Amino acid sequence: MPKGELVVKGQYEWFSEKSEINKKHGFSFDEILDIFDDIYYFEILDVNHTDLEQTRFNGFGFSENKVCVVQVVYTENERKHIISARPATSRERKLYYDRIRAIYC
Repeated sequence: MPKGELVVKGQYEWFSEKSEINKKHGFSFDEILDIFDDIYYFEILDVNHTDLEQTRFNGFGFSENKVCVVQVVYTENERKHIISARPATSRERKLYYDRIRAIYC
């Protein structure tokens, strides 16, 4: 599994090689950090990829002018370790917008 150098930017971290591989989705991890600034950003437990060693979350927010999904793990030092990031599927976009509608309606 690719790792590379551990990159730390404030409260976020990721492995450099994973970020490079992630460019196949249209952006590196560094380019997706604004997702965490989205006031509607939220996370749900990723039950399919959580195990005894780590609890993973899928975060949903707006970045790069589109709704995106970022998979994160919280580290022992309270940073968010980014595992992957990609544009949201149509179902995930609906989940994101339905959540916003629920806030205001």
